Amino acid sequence: MPTGTSLFRVHLETTPAAPASGRLLLFAEDARVAEQGSRGKVTEVDANPFAATQTTVTARDVSWLAPHRSVVIDGDDQAFPSGYSSLPAGEYYVQAVLDVNHDYNYRGRSGGDLISKVVKIRLPLKAPMDLVLDQTVPVSDPWHPAGAGAEQQKLLDTARPHMTLVDFPSQALTAFWGRQIKMRGWVLTPPGYDGGKERYPTVYYTQGFGGDNARAVAVMAKVYAAMQAGSMPPMIWVALDESSPTGTHEFADSVNNGPWGQALTTELIPALERQYRMDGKAQGRFLNGHSSGGWATLWLQTRYPGIFGGTWSTSPDPSDFHDFTGPDLYAPHANVYFRADGSPWPLVRDHERVLGTFEQFARMEQVIGPYGGQMASFEWVFSPRGPDGRPMPMFNRHTGAVDPVVVRYWRDHYDIAWRLARDWPALKADLDGKIHLYVGTADTFYLDGAAHRLKQVLDSLGARSDIRFLPGKTHMDLYVQGDDRLALLKQISWDMYAVARPGAHRPAAM
Repeated sequence: MPTGTSLFRVHLETTPAAPASGRLLLFAEDARVAEQGSRGKVTEVDANPFAATQTTVTARDVSWLAPHRSVVIDGDDQAFPSGYSSLPAGEYYVQAVLDVNHDYNYRGRSGGDLISKVVKIRLPLKAPMDLVLDQTVPVSDPWHPAGAGAEQQKLLDTARPHMTLVDFPSQALTAFWGRQIKMRGWVLTPPGYDGGKERYPTVYYTQGFGGDNARAVAVMAKVYAAMQAGSMPPMIWVALDESSPTGTHEFADSVNNGPWGQALTTELIPALERQYRMDGKAQGRFLNGHSSGGWATLWLQTRYPGIFGGTWSTSPDPSDFHDFTGPDLYAPHANVYFRADGSPWPLVRDHERVLGTFEQFARMEQVIGPYGGQMASFEWVFSPRGPDGRPMPMFNRHTGAVDPVVVRYWRDHYDIAWRLARDWPALKADLDGKIHLYVGTADTFYLDGAAHRLKQVLDSLGARSDIRFLPGKTHMDLYVQGDDRLALLKQISWDMYAVARPGAHRPAAM
């Protein structure tokens, strides 16, 4: 085994000079692999959940780092997939990042984070290595994104006058947290809205994990262009930001995150309907979201069935915890890392090729930080609050063993299929026929399994639903048909419009 040191001294040298704090992350990647992936010019070294073990990351918390001072980080301390001293001897590229907002698990590098230059080194080190945090990640402008081409910029410029920022203080969330909490998003009005008197159906749209207000801008700009071209019907779109310091709250009413569903349905929606010419009735309120946003919209429709006229949820997070991206959380001695035969549970795939396991994903997330990651985010939404005031973990991060007490709470409150089976007689009048779900048969995160189970439950209840499994589609290309990356969204929008305006017909050319 190689001998040497795994210590790095990280210096702060930024302008303006000010103390900093955050989660210090150090990334290392085999030089040959990095050069192949970047065609020889390596400008960034970062973790990649789709190649979980390709990059080694180590971390430590930094409570205070003054300018022109340094802090030591040990590459063998908190590390994934293994410590630096376990890496084969050879050349590596390394880069340090100070995650000042503790949101790296959710956003990656974002505005205000401090980074070093990429440095090529040889391991094992003979002496501690110096790295300098001398760059600040700029705050991006969603209206003028870096590298935007002329066509993309034109879409943004055209849509901008028709988008209004939502920055709504919620009384319910403020009371829960003891400080002001605002609900954020965008309202997009359709062509012809200004100066008119017509009312419009409204779509409440949520993004997947990693989405936020800034990322919604580009999507809404494309929606406006499609409405302008007639390939989508004229509706008001409300892009809801479900990001939070704990990951995504998914508009669930949670003992950890607060009553987000209640705040949406009793505060924000009524306020928007007073301000905008929305239909203001169930058959004119629709839900659409992808991934975590798909779960959020499925949850909102089933939790508040009389308020919304239908959800069109795509690739939702697990809606039946008998298949939580594979593992059955209810099985005796359930384990999310290993099957009963000892083989690892896969979590990320490219069709038939496994890209990462549940254990790799969870361990990498834990090193990057305790907040904002997908696994921790699930617990902030679904788990009971523990004696320490934090959500109780659903599984042991070292062994993968599932806690049946926590899972029982998950089931009783957030297993959508279980709740539908239990409460269907009371839900049927308001919910029957309103669930629409699309997922690929090659979903990147194995989310088609839970969707099949949800369909079986609905079918056994005699419920009317529309659950479609798109052959060969993954999590990433579900909406794509040919050259049209919004094809499925266009289809969904016309299906919604037909509910709100029964006499309307989609143009034949569409």
